[in-house]
Amino acid sequence: MISERRYTIHLLPEPEGGFTVRVPALPPVVTYGETYEEALANAREAIEAVLEVYREDGIDIPDDNETRIDTLTIAA
Repeated sequence: MISERRYTIHLLPEPEGGFTVRVPALPPVVTYGETYEEALANAREAIEAVLEVYREDGIDIPDDNETRIDTLTIAA
């Protein structure tokens, strides 16, 4: 039986436009979208694909890694 999972995603705005998406709990997931909506759709597709591989290979599906976002001020 497949259960629902919730994962934190990081959307990194790219200088040329669009977003690179990473999922801390699922390191193989790295994707891109030209728009926010496309990035989310691609992230969903990539997460589902990785979870399918994990299931097929008998790899435990990890829970979300709740990440903490903070800032540092550095002299440059």
